[in-house]
Amino acid sequence: MPAAELRAVTKNYGPVAALRGIDLVIQPGEVVSLLGPNGAGKTTAVRILLGLTEPASGTAEIFGYPARSRKARLRRGAQLQVARVPETLRVREHIQLFSSYYETPLPLSETLAIAGLEEIQNKLYGQLSGGQKQRLLFALAICGNPGLLVLDEPTVGLDVEARRGLWNRIRAYVKRGGSVLLTTHYLDEADALSHRIAVIHKGLIAAQGTPAEIKRLGESSVLEDAFLNITGSARSMEEVA
Repeated sequence: MPAAELRAVTKNYGPVAALRGIDLVIQPGEVVSLLGPNGAGKTTAVRILLGLTEPASGTAEIFGYPARSRKARLRRGAQLQVARVPETLRVREHIQLFSSYYETPLPLSETLAIAGLEEIQNKLYGQLSGGQKQRLLFALAICGNPGLLVLDEPTVGLDVEARRGLWNRIRAYVKRGGSVLLTTHYLDEADALSHRIAVIHKGLIAAQGTPAEIKRLGESSVLEDAFLNITGSARSMEEVA
């Protein structure tokens, strides 16, 4: 059974078609990166999988359950680009609170270890560095022991060391059998982590395949250039110049 599925999903905002019948499948144990220019439909697709938005037509499922159902919520975790938690709670207190929302959460000690937070578990959120805050948000996404993680720009603002550390934690999660839907503007990140990449453009899946297949389709050995070729962004930049 797929970890997540979008089938023939459409979504309109007034006269604007944000999604025009997309299909996307994420299998257990794989990282799928959803890439696209701003306004391409990435955020809408993510919101539909998280049950935050209802599609106009089509289906969205998490492990066979409707994306907006309680059973789906218990099987997924999310680290969103814009997230705020109270600054006056300690790291361990945040994890304990989020864990209480789930039926079979990971033990606190395991979540702390996976996210690399053991040594700062008694620090207040407001005392954390940017990288430590991202690690806590990752911990809150995994503490419920979900089968699917949705990571929306998880390394924005992180230095190289912190980014690579989070990459290793994502790989460890997948090695344990988890699945990941990743959105990122860092094309090297998608290249390093993804089993498959889906390029969304103007509400449609423009290309889909392994990183090597996307590079071949985009006629470049560099993923960033292939992405620009597939979406037509390179041509648009040339016209502006």
